[in-house]
Amino acid sequence: MVIHPGTSVHELLECPVCTNSMYPPIHQCHNGHTLCSTCKVRVYNRCPTCKQELGDIRCLALEKVAESLELPCNYFSLGCPEIFPYYSKLKHEVVCNFRPYNCPYAGSECSVVGDIPYQVAHLRDDHKVDMHSGCTFNHRYVKSNPRDVENATWMLTVFHCFGQYFCLHFEAFQLGMAPVYMAFLRFMGDEVEARNYSYSLEVGGNGRKLIWEGTPRSIRDSHRKVRDSHDGLIIQRNIALFFSEGDRKELKLHVTGQILKEKQNPDAGVYITSLCS
Repeated sequence: MVIHPGTSVHELLECPVCTNSMYPPIHQCHNGHTLCSTCKVRVYNRCPTCKQELGDIRCLALEKVAESLELPCNYFSLGCPEIFPYYSKLKHEVVCNFRPYNCPYAGSECSVVGDIPYQVAHLRDDHKVDMHSGCTFNHRYVKSNPRDVENATWMLTVFHCFGQYFCLHFEAFQLGMAPVYMAFLRFMGDEVEARNYSYSLEVGGNGRKLIWEGTPRSIRDSHRKVRDSHDGLIIQRNIALFFSEGDRKELKLHVTGQILKEKQNPDAGVYITSLCS
């Protein structure tokens, strides 16, 4: 049978402490009050309802009810149509494409979660992030004292193109004992969609240049994970100073780039790269 949220059986399987659905082993006190195994430890083996000692009593009847159920994904209100056997539901929700996204802002430990339109509005209104339309970018980074690089000095810009949103990160941080400068792009969507796009970054000066070409990472991957994997354009300080104008006492980096969409031609069996209009 299929049980939708709000029904009596669903409520029966709801842990009174964490309010999540209970999975075997389901524990109960001598008075029949139930709770999940995780919360049993959190309440120090005391029933949160009647304060009696819980002991090691299992609610086998409720466990059998749980085994017979099929439940909708917790993210059904966000668009997920899937229904799973009780034991498979948790595994699916960890990787569900409809699960909310974490805030991609790198400057603080922001705990806001939501879908992409919500996160775009959140970045614009709460974090005051610069928003741009178009698939090309022209970024200038100036630092008066390039030898004094604080860890995680960063910038974030959001670009809207191909009907999607992309986060361009540019920052300076310590890599070992030496400062480095890094630029990379993240896609505001899931990993599968991100593979439909590519991007290039270029930095140069004095008749020389560095070019990076890659696929944007999904914001499912945290900013720190992408940065620490070095998946982007990395510029060592000595090279960055060589690109800068003047007497190398001031850092001036000019980073340009573009976002491309990869289209497959089913007749030719090849991919065609296109620019946004």
